[in-house]
Amino acid sequence: MNAYLGFDTSNYTTSIAGYIPETDHLCQIKKLLTVKEGEKGLRQNDAVFQHIRQLPELAEQFLSGYPRITKAVGASDRPTQQEGSYMPCFMIGTSTARTVAATLGVPFYRFTHQQGHVAAALYGTKHLDWLDKPFLAFHVSGGTTDALLVEPDAEEIIRCRLVAHSLDLKAGQLVDRVGGMLGLRFPAGPALEELALQAAGNYRPRVRLEDGNCHLSGVENQCKKMLDDGTPPEEVALFCLMNVHAVLQAMTQRLLQTYGDLPIVYAGGVMSNSILKEKLTAEFGGAFAPPVYSADNAAGIAVLTSLRG
Repeated sequence: MNAYLGFDTSNYTTSIAGYIPETDHLCQIKKLLTVKEGEKGLRQNDAVFQHIRQLPELAEQFLSGYPRITKAVGASDRPTQQEGSYMPCFMIGTSTARTVAATLGVPFYRFTHQQGHVAAALYGTKHLDWLDKPFLAFHVSGGTTDALLVEPDAEEIIRCRLVAHSLDLKAGQLVDRVGGMLGLRFPAGPALEELALQAAGNYRPRVRLEDGNCHLSGVENQCKKMLDDGTPPEEVALFCLMNVHAVLQAMTQRLLQTYGDLPIVYAGGVMSNSILKEKLTAEFGGAFAPPVYSADNAAGIAVLTSLRG
């Protein structure tokens, strides 16, 4: 059977995936980059170095156990389709993928990390048919809080047009910074969620959008003040997540008013949070990918490569 390979080397994860359209079978291997205890993230040179060390080992593990006929190889070569988008860490996956494609004598295709997130979310929710029509998407992670109008594109399969975003702190950054205040290891998302599920507070934050865009930096200061005033950690965690929910709720409402009743998919690592998923699903009925396709992955790149190939 024919297979299509995808590579993604984001700022926090090294990943490789293979997709077989005939059976709709997708498998992947991934490994988080190491962030030292107490630090809030990785510098690009550290991420690049770790990808250089990790990717050959992952490629050996994955490709040696993947006896399929590879028809094409793809990789994410930049964060988004916006002009000037660039991060050095994506060069590692791109160069490796190009080498694999050249060795096998098959085509190589470039996509963006954001396209991969959207495609992975659609695959995980059984909505790949949405690729043929306009829909709305949220990409919410450590590096983005982006609202997107996604439309079919003859050359790149989908065009993700940025229509709203955070003007300061990103949702994933907020989660990790508040998690750091509470003594949680980076990345703090799963532990912050577990803590918030123990809280009893009923928080309904007010949100002010600016031309559809949001602000999140003030929430970090509010959480710090709550903690300094003796508020229990679980309540601080829930307050943080309720602010993220309020922002996404307001942005979703604005998008639906602007673009009409289009389907919505929520992608990115932050959207694997069960609290956010439960509330937004009840309010808007959006599609949420399973956690394995929400966090950084190469699955969406492999799927997009199959459509190009």
